[in-house]
Parts: sequence; C-alpha cells; structure tokens
Amino acid sequence: MKSLGYIGACLGGVVVGAALGLLMAPEKGSDTRVKITDAVDEFLKKHNIKLSRKEVGDLVDDIQDAAVEE
Repeated sequence: MKSLGYIGACLGGVVVGAALGLLMAPEKGSDTRVKITDAVDEFLKKHNIKLSRKEVGDLVDDIQDAAVEE
C-alpha cells in the first residue's frame, strides 16, 4: 500500500513538473493554460479520476499560482 503512495506522488510530481515547464515556455498565457488543462484532462482520463471541467480548471490555476510563488 505504501508503494502505491510513492507511485501517486511520483506521477503527481511528473504532472506538476510538466505544467511548470509549460508555464515557463515563451507562449501566450491563454495558450499555455489550454495546454495544461488538456494535459491534466488526459492524465485524469488515463487514471480513471473523475473531475469536472471546472475542477480541472481550478487545479490548473492552483498549479499556476504555485509556479508564480516559486
């Protein structure tokens, strides 16, 4: 059961790392947010995690806020 937590943490780190990489890319912010939202959506579908589009958008906003703080 502990290894499942480590795998989840690793996958979460990968998603956050990819999102941060996209945020630092030299593109318009709106294009970047769309890409992040699509990537998070795809990740959630792949792992059968059910979130509404608004919840995914909130998650993307949280990731963006975390990137700005660092």
